[in-house]
Amino acid sequence: MPSNTIPRRTFLAFSATLPFALRARAASSIPVGLELYSVRKELQRDPQATVRVVAKMGYQCVEFYAPYFEWSEDETKQMRKLLDDLGIRCFSTHNDHTYMTADNITRAADKNRILGCKYVVMASSKPGPGLDGWKTVAEALNSADEQLQKSGLHAGYHNHEPEFTPVDGGRPMEVIAKNTKPSIMLQLDVGTCLKAGSDPVAWIRANPGRIRSLHLKEWSPDPAKGYSVLFGEGIADWKDIFAAAESVGGAEYYLIEQEGSRFSELETADRCLQTFRAVHPK
Repeated sequence: MPSNTIPRRTFLAFSATLPFALRARAASSIPVGLELYSVRKELQRDPQATVRVVAKMGYQCVEFYAPYFEWSEDETKQMRKLLDDLGIRCFSTHNDHTYMTADNITRAADKNRILGCKYVVMASSKPGPGLDGWKTVAEALNSADEQLQKSGLHAGYHNHEPEFTPVDGGRPMEVIAKNTKPSIMLQLDVGTCLKAGSDPVAWIRANPGRIRSLHLKEWSPDPAKGYSVLFGEGIADWKDIFAAAESVGGAEYYLIEQEGSRFSELETADRCLQTFRAVHPK
């Protein structure tokens, strides 16, 4: 894991265009974090420096994605020390479905335990055909959860568009929810839910206590924009989404996610956070 800082020119340019980036983080009863896929180029270049900048913006937690799985034990411990030094948390990681198989679940559990996580989230899956194929995904999640509990962890599942796209008269996400244990978190990606034509508020209310984290990703029906709009610029009704997540869903933390925008990765992350603070000030 590189220990160099982000190039001085890059950081100064970022700071100059975003003077509010150094603003002290506001207190919030539910932490807001960043899914680090949002800053994947910076993270690949220098993980520790990127996490430092993200924490400086005011994010209270982060979510690492697939590349973390290749870290050595020492690299993982270094990252945990950095998180502790910065006073931020990593509540969950995103994982390929292969990371949660019998061959890899011990490695995943060890790394997530070191990072201080609560959930090991399956962020990709390989279902068989039809709705019945999604039952195999549910079975894999139940099996992984059983193993993860030995390390004080739980499994989670992160939806993309296909999970909310009707198949054989039903939605795959309904199969996942119905056939997994209540201990398994259903992490809601708002943007992909919206793109599939589903109602995120209705989904939260249909699964009380299981929507323990949400990816705050926007969606614009304008094909030229899609997921590239910033938080607050799409069609998501965040007021109602937050109300449902906190009153019914059991939300424990929020994660802003951006697949790309008209701004740099770091500026995008900061702008989204400032808008979140305005929309969700408490």
